[in-house]
Formats: sequence, structure tokens, C-alpha cells
Amino acid sequence: MTGPRIDELLSPSEIERIRAKGLTEETFLRQVELCRRGVAPVVLDRPAVIGDGISRIDAGEQPRLVAIHDAAARAGRCLKFVPASGAATRMFREWHGILGRGGFEHGEQLAAFAAKLPRFAFYDDLRGVLPGGGSDLTERAAEDKGRQILDCILNPAGLRYASLPKALLKFHRYADGSRTALEEHLVEAALYARDGQGLCRIHFTVSAEHLNAVRETLDQVKGRYEERFGARFEAGLSVQDESTDTIAVDLDGRPFRDRRGELLFRPGGHGALLFNLNRLDGDLVFIKNIDNVVPDRLKGPTVLYKKILGGYLIRLQDELFGHLRALSAPGEGDGAVARAARFAVERLNCSLPAGFGTGSPEERRRMLLERLDRPLRVCGMVKNEGEPGGGPFWVAGPAGGPSPQIVEQAQVDRQSAGQAAIWASATHFNPVDLVCGIRDFRGRPFDLERFVDERQAFLSVKSHDGHDIKALERPGLWNGAMAFWHTVFVEVPIETFNPVKTVEDLLRPGHQA
Repeated sequence: MTGPRIDELLSPSEIERIRAKGLTEETFLRQVELCRRGVAPVVLDRPAVIGDGISRIDAGEQPRLVAIHDAAARAGRCLKFVPASGAATRMFREWHGILGRGGFEHGEQLAAFAAKLPRFAFYDDLRGVLPGGGSDLTERAAEDKGRQILDCILNPAGLRYASLPKALLKFHRYADGSRTALEEHLVEAALYARDGQGLCRIHFTVSAEHLNAVRETLDQVKGRYEERFGARFEAGLSVQDESTDTIAVDLDGRPFRDRRGELLFRPGGHGALLFNLNRLDGDLVFIKNIDNVVPDRLKGPTVLYKKILGGYLIRLQDELFGHLRALSAPGEGDGAVARAARFAVERLNCSLPAGFGTGSPEERRRMLLERLDRPLRVCGMVKNEGEPGGGPFWVAGPAGGPSPQIVEQAQVDRQSAGQAAIWASATHFNPVDLVCGIRDFRGRPFDLERFVDERQAFLSVKSHDGHDIKALERPGLWNGAMAFWHTVFVEVPIETFNPVKTVEDLLRPGHQA
């Protein structure tokens, strides 16, 4: 590694501090160098589309895949992993602005706000915390342009929704009460991740500041859903590990020190959650964001396609493991190598290693073993209907042909007319609907850190204490953190994607009773 030595950048006490955080000196220097050098954009080759990177499951095939999934679930192979550390602050940005300006400025806006309130699942809770009760919120709103109601929703004296994690917000109303996003994920787990003894394994990653609140909520509600579904929940919680923080540098690439003279570290983004995933005793792991849930009346397609994705992965994984066992067996000839190479290209969208065609049989066997023995993920993709976010593309690699990847807009050079045109031609969108096989063909857990493309980090300019700094985020969990996995895209219906980015999204049909 080129660049300055660690003792040229840091004092002995600072070196001890990074060690205490769990960072190695090599990792620290690599982060500094990456900030100094910059992050190159990924190079899009073409969008993944139906028939070229994205598979569409025929209706006749679906029952077989569901049966494969159900058998694996009964055997206890399934775990649900939910990134849930996001705070709800952005959801309420517009309402915060209105409150800061002294309330709604126009009567028609105020009337519309008051008319919408009863449709929110938190409406009854709001009436309970309003000073003097909440008998007629329309009149209350008119008295002060809605200020008191907004204050009671957002701030600590009321529901404190602006400072809670999304996991603890009431999303959906039912006849027997309203459910938080966290509760909806428990219900989903009971419907597709329960084993033969009724055990549902689910893991939430949360922020340290919300850990106790989430744990208390789980303790309060878990029994209710265990009784309803005849299930038992093994619900794990973890926070982003301190060792995944990244160093901030100034605009000249030197480690930045705050007004107290201390090195500034920042959270490493959702890519840091690979550390949490890597520590789980997982086999088949379903990953889905905390805010992508629906009420019970719409859970049918979601559960069906979770099982379809799970069955598709298991069937593909069984084929993959068969080839790996054959390649590992002594005495297997060219036939096993040829079959494995054909499977890699046709079923896994893999490019064969450089020099594969000219290598000896033994060299080709070793190349294929290394190329195939990796984690596998099947990623649901919905048709692109204009939602912001990433999508499925074929991405040029450092060697060999392009590979299927989930790419975010921030990773692409939109100033390039060619790259912008490829980005704009995408037909599908990433809803974060993944099933991951994270054990190898011998049944051992993969070390997932081995399959990260560090070049897919995110670098941005931020402000801290009035100074511009370069902030580094680790490669995204489903982007560069899984870049060297086997990636397969499968189309899923748009009905399975119901995110909540603003509070008004809770009024969409997909979130109403």
C-alpha cells in the first residue's frame, strides 16, 4: 500500500484509540487512502432485463418452489434479517417544517391535514396524549393552525414520533388495535420463516440509542403473536459495531480532528451491517427493510413470493453444491469440469476466469472451485415505476465479463451520456427483497467479509463544526458488500413493495385497512 505510514498520520495515543475501536492499522490506512484517491464510479454495461439477467417464474413452477421452501423452513433453515436502525426523522420532514413556520399557512392545507388524521394508525394514540383530550381534532387544528397537534405527534411531550425508529411507529390499523412496523415483521416471520416446532428466528439491527426501546416493545408484543400464530419467536437485536465506523478526512486527505482535537469517526452506512449478518448463525437469510410491510389483507402476495424466492434459491443452491462436490471429488474428469462451467455461465450468470480456456484440466478445476464456492443470493426485482433508488444492472468487472449487480444512482457517472442512458433504460427496481445462502457446500458459514468489493464505497463531502470533510461509507449491504457473491435476479410483483419514506405514504392504499 502506498502513502504515509500510520505513525506519520497519528500520535501513539491515537493509534491506541483506533485499536481500541477494533480497527486495524491496515484498515485505517486503506480508508485514508480511499478518501484521498476518491471512489471510481461503477461502469454499467447494460440494464438487467427479463431474459437477460432477470428471470420470470411461470405460474406452473410456483407450487414446486413453495414446496421446496416450506420443507426448508420446517427443517429450521430460515432466518429473517431486518435492517431497522433508521430513525423516522425524514418521514416527518415536511411536518417539522410546517411546525417551525408556526403551523399551516393556508386554510385548505389545514383542512386537508385534519381530514387525513383519522386515517393514520396512530390517531387513537394521538388523541390520548393531546392536552385536554382529543374529542374534535378538526376544531383543535383550526384554533392554532395545527401547531399543537403537530407538536404532540413529533415532540417528546407527545408521541415523539420524530425521534423514534421507524420500527416503533404505528403503521397499520386493525379492529383489535394498531401495529408497528416491527410487529408486522413478526407476523411475516410467522407466515414464512417458522420451523416444524413453531420457532421463528428473526433479527433486527437497531441504533444504540433505540436498543432498549425496541427490546421493551418486543417483550411487550411478542407473546400476543406467539399465541395468535402458535409460534415462538427467537428475536435477536444488534447494533452497528464500533469497528465498522470509518475515518473522516479533510479536503486534503488528512485525518480530520474535531474541536477537541480528537479523530472524527462516522457510522459506516448500511454496508456496515454485513458485520452483523456475518455473526449470525444463519443458513437461508431473508433480508427486507423495516418500512416495507403491508397489512394482513395484502400479505398473500408478499408471503407467496418470499416462498418462491426461497425455493428458487434452494433449488439453485442444490445444483451449485452438486457441482462443487463433483469438482472436489478425486478422480473426476473433464466431464465434471465442463458441466460445472456450463452451469456457472447459464444458471449463475458467471463469467469464467481469465485463462480458463487454455488451462489444464486440473487448473480449470481449481479455477471453477474458487469461482463457484461463494455465497448465493436471489434478489426480487419489481418493475420500475419511478421510485427513487437502485436497480439491477450488468456491471463491468476488473477481469472477465460483466456481472449482475444491484447499483445505486450515486455509484454511477451520470455526467457520462452513455452511462446516464443505460441508467435511464432500466426496466426494474431494487425493493430490497433478498434471500441469501450464506453457508458453503460443506455446511460451514462463509466469511462474508471476503466477498466485499471495497472499491464500491461511497464518498461524499459533509460539514462538521463548520469545516468541510470527506465522509466515507462502506460498500452498501446489497451493493458492493455482496459484489462477489453469486447474484440472481427474479421478477416479483409490485404489490410486494410498499415502502414508507414519508408519513403521507401511510395513507396509500397499500397501507390502509
